[in-house]
Amino acid sequence: MKFFNTISGMRSLQKVFTKSALLACLFGCSGAFADSVDSLSLFLKSTRSMRADFVQTVISPAKENRLAKSKTSSGKFAFVRPTVFRFDYTKPFVQNIVADGQYVWLYDADLNQVTQRNQSQALATTPASLIASANDVTSLQKEFVLIAQPDADGLQWVAATPHSSDSSLQRVRIGLRVKGEVVQLVQLDILDVFGTRSLIKFERTDINPKQLTPAQFNFVPPKGADVIKP
Repeated sequence: MKFFNTISGMRSLQKVFTKSALLACLFGCSGAFADSVDSLSLFLKSTRSMRADFVQTVISPAKENRLAKSKTSSGKFAFVRPTVFRFDYTKPFVQNIVADGQYVWLYDADLNQVTQRNQSQALATTPASLIASANDVTSLQKEFVLIAQPDADGLQWVAATPHSSDSSLQRVRIGLRVKGEVVQLVQLDILDVFGTRSLIKFERTDINPKQLTPAQFNFVPPKGADVIKP
Protein backbone atom coordinates (compact mmCIF):
# COMPACT_ATOMS: atom_id res chain seq x y z
CA MET A 1 0.00 0.00 0.00
CA LYS A 2 1.46 3.32 -1.04
CA PHE A 3 1.36 6.44 1.09
CA PHE A 4 -1.36 7.80 -1.20
CA ASN A 5 -3.72 5.19 0.20
CA THR A 6 -3.32 6.64 3.66
CA ILE A 7 -3.70 10.30 2.62
CA SER A 8 -6.61 9.99 0.23
CA GLY A 9 -8.99 8.01 2.36
CA MET A 10 -8.42 4.76 0.47
CA ARG A 11 -8.16 1.85 2.90
CA SER A 12 -9.47 4.29 5.49
CA LEU A 13 -9.00 4.06 9.25
CA GLN A 14 -11.44 4.24 12.13
CA LYS A 15 -10.80 5.82 15.53
CA VAL A 16 -10.39 3.27 18.35
CA PHE A 17 -10.54 5.66 21.29
CA THR A 18 -13.47 7.90 22.23
CA LYS A 19 -12.80 11.60 22.40
CA SER A 20 -13.44 11.64 26.15
CA ALA A 21 -10.86 8.90 26.74
CA LEU A 22 -8.32 10.72 24.63
CA LEU A 23 -8.89 13.98 26.45
CA ALA A 24 -8.51 12.20 29.77
CA CYS A 25 -5.20 10.79 28.62
CA LEU A 26 -4.13 14.18 27.30
CA PHE A 27 -4.69 15.91 30.62
CA GLY A 28 -3.28 12.98 32.54
CA CYS A 29 0.01 12.75 30.67
CA SER A 30 3.16 13.17 32.68
CA GLY A 31 4.92 16.53 32.49
CA ALA A 32 8.17 14.61 31.96
CA PHE A 33 7.38 14.19 28.27
CA ALA A 34 4.73 16.89 27.68
CA ASP A 35 7.30 18.99 25.82
CA SER A 36 6.93 16.85 22.69
CA VAL A 37 3.77 18.79 21.75
CA ASP A 38 5.76 22.00 22.22
CA SER A 39 8.43 20.54 19.94
CA LEU A 40 5.78 19.78 17.32
CA SER A 41 4.60 23.37 17.63
CA LEU A 42 8.14 24.63 17.03
CA PHE A 43 8.51 22.31 14.03
CA LEU A 44 5.32 23.65 12.46
CA LYS A 45 6.35 27.27 13.01
CA SER A 46 10.03 27.03 12.06
CA THR A 47 9.96 24.54 9.17
CA ARG A 48 8.27 26.35 6.33
CA SER A 49 9.68 23.97 3.74
CA MET A 50 11.60 20.71 3.70
CA ARG A 51 12.98 18.02 1.46
CA ALA A 52 14.35 14.61 2.35
CA ASP A 53 14.87 11.05 1.23
CA PHE A 54 12.45 8.55 2.72
CA VAL A 55 12.13 4.83 3.27
CA GLN A 56 8.63 3.44 3.81
CA THR A 57 7.84 0.01 5.22
CA VAL A 58 4.25 -1.17 5.03
CA ILE A 59 3.36 -4.07 7.32
CA SER A 60 0.11 -5.90 6.64
CA PRO A 61 -1.36 -7.70 9.67
CA ALA A 62 -1.44 -11.45 9.99
CA LYS A 63 -4.74 -13.07 9.10
CA GLU A 64 -6.17 -16.55 9.32
CA ASN A 65 -3.76 -18.89 7.52
CA ARG A 66 -1.57 -15.93 6.50
CA LEU A 67 1.50 -14.46 8.15
CA ALA A 68 2.15 -10.75 8.40
CA LYS A 69 3.74 -9.30 5.26
CA SER A 70 5.95 -6.28 4.76
CA LYS A 71 6.92 -4.23 1.71
CA THR A 72 9.57 -1.53 1.48
CA SER A 73 9.72 1.41 -0.91
CA SER A 74 11.82 4.54 -1.10
CA GLY A 75 12.07 7.90 -2.78
CA LYS A 76 12.15 11.63 -2.16
CA PHE A 77 9.77 13.92 -0.28
CA ALA A 78 9.36 17.69 -0.24
CA PHE A 79 6.86 20.33 0.89
CA VAL A 80 6.35 24.06 1.04
CA ARG A 81 3.87 24.93 3.74
CA PRO A 82 0.91 25.19 3.69
CA THR A 83 -0.37 24.04 0.30
CA VAL A 84 2.11 21.94 -1.69
CA PHE A 85 4.00 18.69 -1.23
CA ARG A 86 5.21 15.71 -3.22
CA PHE A 87 6.26 12.10 -2.68
CA ASP A 88 8.33 10.73 -5.57
CA TYR A 89 8.71 6.97 -5.22
CA THR A 90 11.66 5.51 -7.11
CA LYS A 91 11.85 1.95 -5.74
CA PRO A 92 10.54 -0.65 -6.29
CA PHE A 93 8.18 1.16 -8.69
CA VAL A 94 8.00 4.71 -9.99
CA GLN A 95 5.04 6.61 -8.60
CA ASN A 96 4.45 10.32 -7.98
CA ILE A 97 2.06 11.91 -5.50
CA VAL A 98 1.85 15.67 -5.96
CA ALA A 99 -0.32 18.21 -4.16
CA ASP A 100 -0.24 21.47 -6.13
CA GLY A 101 -2.53 23.53 -3.90
CA GLN A 102 -5.70 22.67 -5.79
CA TYR A 103 -5.47 18.97 -6.60
CA VAL A 104 -3.69 15.86 -5.41
CA TRP A 105 -2.27 13.90 -8.35
CA LEU A 106 -1.25 10.24 -8.23
CA TYR A 107 0.76 9.04 -11.21
CA ASP A 108 1.48 5.34 -11.65
CA ALA A 109 4.17 4.97 -14.32
CA ASP A 110 3.58 1.24 -14.84
CA LEU A 111 -0.11 1.77 -15.56
CA ASN A 112 0.45 5.13 -17.28
CA GLN A 113 -2.48 6.31 -15.20
CA VAL A 114 -3.15 9.53 -13.28
CA THR A 115 -5.71 9.93 -10.50
CA GLN A 116 -6.79 13.51 -9.75
CA ARG A 117 -8.53 14.45 -6.50
CA ASN A 118 -9.64 17.72 -4.97
CA GLN A 119 -6.95 18.60 -2.42
CA SER A 120 -9.19 20.15 0.23
CA GLN A 121 -11.34 17.02 0.36
CA ALA A 122 -8.46 14.55 0.19
CA LEU A 123 -6.19 15.98 2.87
CA ALA A 124 -8.35 17.15 5.78
CA THR A 125 -7.20 14.59 8.38
CA THR A 126 -4.16 12.92 6.87
CA PRO A 127 -0.43 12.52 7.55
CA ALA A 128 0.13 15.24 4.97
CA SER A 129 -1.92 17.73 6.97
CA LEU A 130 0.15 16.86 10.05
CA ILE A 131 3.54 17.50 8.49
CA ALA A 132 3.05 19.75 5.47
CA SER A 133 -0.21 21.71 5.68
CA ALA A 134 -0.84 22.88 9.24
CA ASN A 135 0.68 26.22 10.21
CA ASP A 136 0.53 25.72 13.96
CA VAL A 137 -0.65 23.38 16.71
CA THR A 138 -3.87 25.33 17.23
CA SER A 139 -5.02 24.69 13.67
CA LEU A 140 -3.89 21.07 13.92
CA GLN A 141 -5.92 20.53 17.09
CA LYS A 142 -9.08 21.39 15.19
CA GLU A 143 -8.68 18.07 13.37
CA PHE A 144 -6.61 15.95 15.79
CA VAL A 145 -6.23 15.19 19.45
CA LEU A 146 -2.50 15.50 20.18
CA ILE A 147 -1.02 13.43 23.00
CA ALA A 148 2.56 13.72 24.22
CA GLN A 149 4.26 10.32 24.56
CA PRO A 150 7.49 9.20 26.25
CA ASP A 151 10.77 9.71 24.43
CA ALA A 152 12.04 6.61 22.61
CA ASP A 153 14.85 5.80 20.18
CA GLY A 154 16.38 9.23 20.76
CA LEU A 155 13.21 10.97 19.56
CA GLN A 156 10.33 12.89 21.06
CA TRP A 157 6.93 11.47 20.12
CA VAL A 158 3.44 12.88 19.64
CA ALA A 159 0.38 10.73 18.94
CA ALA A 160 -2.27 12.34 16.74
CA THR A 161 -5.78 10.88 16.54
CA PRO A 162 -8.53 12.47 14.40
CA HIS A 163 -11.61 13.90 16.10
CA SER A 164 -13.85 12.55 13.35
CA SER A 165 -14.88 8.92 13.45
CA ASP A 166 -15.06 9.05 9.64
CA SER A 167 -11.43 10.06 9.26
CA SER A 168 -9.07 8.15 7.00
CA LEU A 169 -6.71 7.69 9.96
CA GLN A 170 -6.79 5.80 13.21
CA ARG A 171 -3.56 7.11 14.65
CA VAL A 172 -0.29 8.68 13.58
CA ARG A 173 2.80 8.86 15.78
CA ILE A 174 5.22 11.66 14.92
CA GLY A 175 8.89 11.20 15.82
CA LEU A 176 10.92 14.41 16.23
CA ARG A 177 14.63 14.96 16.86
CA VAL A 178 15.29 18.08 18.93
CA LYS A 179 18.65 19.82 19.00
CA GLY A 180 18.42 23.15 20.75
CA GLU A 181 15.98 25.29 18.76
CA VAL A 182 16.07 22.98 15.75
CA VAL A 183 13.30 20.37 15.46
CA GLN A 184 13.60 17.79 12.71
CA LEU A 185 10.94 15.36 11.50
CA VAL A 186 12.45 11.88 11.54
CA GLN A 187 9.64 9.31 11.53
CA LEU A 188 5.93 8.79 10.95
CA ASP A 189 4.20 5.68 12.29
CA ILE A 190 0.76 5.35 10.67
CA LEU A 191 -1.88 2.77 11.62
CA ASP A 192 -5.04 2.07 9.62
CA VAL A 193 -8.37 0.49 10.52
CA PHE A 194 -7.39 -2.81 8.94
CA GLY A 195 -4.32 -3.04 11.16
CA THR A 196 -1.91 -2.10 8.38
CA ARG A 197 1.05 -0.14 9.69
CA SER A 198 3.16 2.22 7.60
CA LEU A 199 6.55 3.34 8.93
CA ILE A 200 8.17 6.27 7.12
CA LYS A 201 11.72 7.32 7.99
CA PHE A 202 13.17 10.57 6.66
CA GLU A 203 16.89 10.86 5.95
CA ARG A 204 19.29 13.52 4.60
CA THR A 205 16.79 16.20 5.52
CA ASP A 206 17.19 19.77 4.26
CA ILE A 207 15.15 22.32 6.24
CA ASN A 208 13.94 25.53 4.57
CA PRO A 209 16.06 25.13 1.40
CA LYS A 210 16.15 28.41 -0.52
CA GLN A 211 15.88 26.79 -3.94
CA LEU A 212 12.65 24.93 -3.12
CA THR A 213 9.66 26.87 -4.46
CA PRO A 214 5.94 26.15 -5.01
CA ALA A 215 6.53 26.16 -8.77
CA GLN A 216 8.39 22.84 -8.40
CA PHE A 217 5.11 21.20 -7.34
CA ASN A 218 3.24 21.75 -10.58
CA PHE A 219 2.06 18.55 -12.19
CA VAL A 220 1.15 17.98 -15.84
CA PRO A 221 -0.20 14.50 -16.72
CA PRO A 222 2.17 12.73 -19.12
CA LYS A 223 1.03 12.63 -22.72
CA GLY A 224 -1.13 9.59 -23.35
CA ALA A 225 -1.79 8.86 -19.66
CA ASP A 226 -5.33 8.00 -18.59
CA VAL A 227 -6.65 10.65 -16.16
CA ILE A 228 -9.20 9.43 -13.61
CA LYS A 229 -11.29 11.86 -11.53
CA PRO A 230 -13.11 9.85 -8.82
